[in-house]
This record gives sequence, structure tokens and C-alpha cells, in this order.
Amino acid sequence: MSHFTIRPVRKEDYAAWRPLWDGYNAFYGREGPTALPEEVTHSTWDRFFDAYEPVHCLVAEAGEGGLLGITHYLFHRSTLAVAPACYLQDLFTAKEARGRGVGGALIDAVSDRARKAGAARLYWHTREENTVARSLYDKVAVRSGAIVYLKQL
Repeated sequence: MSHFTIRPVRKEDYAAWRPLWDGYNAFYGREGPTALPEEVTHSTWDRFFDAYEPVHCLVAEAGEGGLLGITHYLFHRSTLAVAPACYLQDLFTAKEARGRGVGGALIDAVSDRARKAGAARLYWHTREENTVARSLYDKVAVRSGAIVYLKQL
């Protein structure tokens, strides 16, 4: 399992992507009665393959097949720079892949793509209690000190 490659998602990856997507949402409490509607999942998936959407997906694929992790990111305009910003929205690795460099490799791959797209910065959010992920994030980025507020509309 030490060998894996990072690549863009392909349409035939849906069956392997879906359990990772569901695991990511379960981690953040979006399961059971608070699960995302299927429409959101299908729309998210479709966006990866729409040339007019700024939403992208990379996967970590095991050398022997199967997906070990996923990341979703998007580009958007910002009032802080002329260049676009890149938001790493979702990052999740399979339980058996954790601690093996998959998460860091996915972040590096998004960083490379953002740099090539001319992005001025890459950023993401996580929960304070996500201490395992934060131990990685503290090694690869600077904590901004921002507090995120959310208002449902």
C-alpha cells in the first residue's frame, strides 16, 4: 500500500469515489437524517466533468487498484488579489490509508494545480477537534487565525 498515484477523477471512478465521499460526510455529521440530499451528491459528481465549472476532483489511487483518498477543490475570484484563489473544499482518506502520506500528497497535488492556474493562494477549513488532520495541516500551511461563521439561508 505504500505506492499510490494522484490523478484527476474519471467517470468510471464513481463506485470507488462514493464510499470516500460518504465517509467524508459522515465524519462531519452529515449522515442519517442530516445526510446530504442525493441531488447534492449527484450534482457534485457532475461538476467534476463540466468544463464550465471551477470544481475539480483528484484521487489517490493504490498501485494495486482502488482509491485511497479524494480531494475536491475550486477556483474563485477574490477581493484580495487579481489572481484567483483556490479553495480546497474536501479532503478525505480511507481509514487504512491514514498516516501513509496520502493526505499530504493530495494537498501537494492541489497546490501544484493551483500554482499552474495562477492562483494567489490555497486555503481550506477544518474543525478544531480534527486534531489528526490538523497535525498534517500545521506542517504544510500556516493557520490563518480566521474564525468561520455560517448562516444557513
